[in-house]
Amino acid sequence: MAETKPQAAPSTDAHEKMGFWRQYLFSVDHKVIGKQYLFLGLFMGFIGVGLSFIFRWQLAWPGTAVPIWGKVTAPQYYEFVTMHGTIMVFFVAMPVLLGAFGNFLIPLMVGARDMAFPRLNMASFWTIFVGSVLLLVSFFVPGGASHAGWTNYVPLSDASKYLPGNYWGGNLWLIALAIDFASVLMGGINFLTTAIAMRAPGMTIWRMPLLVWQELVASVLFMLSVGPLIAGVVMLLFDRMVGTGFFLPEKGADPLLWQHLFWFFGHPEVYVVAMPGLGIVQEILPVFARKPIFGYRMIVWSVIVAGILSFTVWAHHMFVSGMNPVLAEPFSVTTIAISIPFAVMLFAMIATLWRGQITFSTPMLFALGALANFLLGGVTGIPLGTNASDIYLHDTYFVIAHFHNTLVPTAIIAGFGGIYYWFPKMFGRMMNETLGKVHFVFTWVGFNMVFVPLFLIGLGGGQRRIYMSSVYTFYKPLQPLHVIATIGLIVIIVGQIPFLVNFFLSMFRGAKAPANPWHANTLEWATDSPPPHENFHTIPTVVRGPYEYSVPGMEQDWAPQAAAVNAGAAQG
Repeated sequence: MAETKPQAAPSTDAHEKMGFWRQYLFSVDHKVIGKQYLFLGLFMGFIGVGLSFIFRWQLAWPGTAVPIWGKVTAPQYYEFVTMHGTIMVFFVAMPVLLGAFGNFLIPLMVGARDMAFPRLNMASFWTIFVGSVLLLVSFFVPGGASHAGWTNYVPLSDASKYLPGNYWGGNLWLIALAIDFASVLMGGINFLTTAIAMRAPGMTIWRMPLLVWQELVASVLFMLSVGPLIAGVVMLLFDRMVGTGFFLPEKGADPLLWQHLFWFFGHPEVYVVAMPGLGIVQEILPVFARKPIFGYRMIVWSVIVAGILSFTVWAHHMFVSGMNPVLAEPFSVTTIAISIPFAVMLFAMIATLWRGQITFSTPMLFALGALANFLLGGVTGIPLGTNASDIYLHDTYFVIAHFHNTLVPTAIIAGFGGIYYWFPKMFGRMMNETLGKVHFVFTWVGFNMVFVPLFLIGLGGGQRRIYMSSVYTFYKPLQPLHVIATIGLIVIIVGQIPFLVNFFLSMFRGAKAPANPWHANTLEWATDSPPPHENFHTIPTVVRGPYEYSVPGMEQDWAPQAAAVNAGAAQG
């Protein structure tokens, strides 16, 4: 790929004084937009976790009043389960991992002044903001928000006779998702164009940080997979509002078509979320192990191979739908095969730690916690990708435990690690290490308290998405595990208090952050904390890869990408 010419230095009048609205709300600066995505994702995340507390209390102590809320009815239970999954996947994981970290870091990491299309970038945030508002409004329309599950399977979600009174809630769910997808498409175009066309001199593709690679592959996966689901959303809206029959069996259609459209997008979507989270871990590990990342090119090719294979596995979600076992076999093979590139990445990350000078700072703790639980999520995916064992485990709590051990480590645990790691660069202040470690212990221990018992419930035959009632006596032997899981969720929620205190207090009263507090190599640490309006006073020239440590001739044990071999100690 051809080298790019050095970008011109900003003119003296390039960033005249702007008012509050233009600087902080309708900004075209990628750094401000990244922070907007972060705040939106955190806000929606606390709503999503709050919903999980309500329905998890109902599962642990059926018939009792939930603190603050009261007794949970069956329609409310299904509404909250649906909206929890929708919010956490589409309105927390994607805004934080793609919107926040992608926007803030890609231009800084490749040495660009800003995103390629700043106004489109601003539009992408306000588009998802509108989608988020519509989704929250759906709680207050007659009949409440969607009750059909976060996968919105038809015919349950198609005709009002299946969910009486849930008309506008379901419609707003579909519209909000279509708007969300439009936002992510805008962001993906910006990510790809910026990384391809606006790299600093010397920043070849094989010198790009792994987080940039992961964000780019995730963007490509989203752009190639979302089209069929957008078509499905429009068809489902027509079925609900106009009376067409794209999915209704009584009109000669096949309701399984929705599952194919949803999961053809939905399984690449898992990796759209997982890849940036793994990229965050891969940025943190070498810095706090003081070692080069093991197998850089091997990781890049593994990401690409995993992206390609992600389009061949969707039907393992449909093994119990009546699929011919002969047809199920190739999907079992591809599902197990896709674990290979992820295993390569995991072993590369573990090898990076081997004999490293590890510092257990808060970002490193979250990175290690994410690595451990993602490994558990990957191992437990094998029986779900195998036709014979999936028939028993399908729609049990085993699936929920596996799914959360795949997405929560990458989207939430790694996301927290990324916040602690790049907070100094975002806000120019350091977060408190003690509060950060307390936050990690509560979050990681609480997470495993929730989902290890759910594996056991699933193995015991416990079916998910069932409103608990005293008449379900066959669930009583499993009830103590639900109690442990709910206590674990309470531990997680309590653990977010030190995070909130740390986050907002550090924004204003934290110790001033130097340009490079972690002594890292990537380009975002070669500028001020926080960066100036156009990121760099002078566009850097890249002379090496992003993960080189203990380079001969350097006066310190790290080698910034833009530093000459005989450079003195980097700013830190």
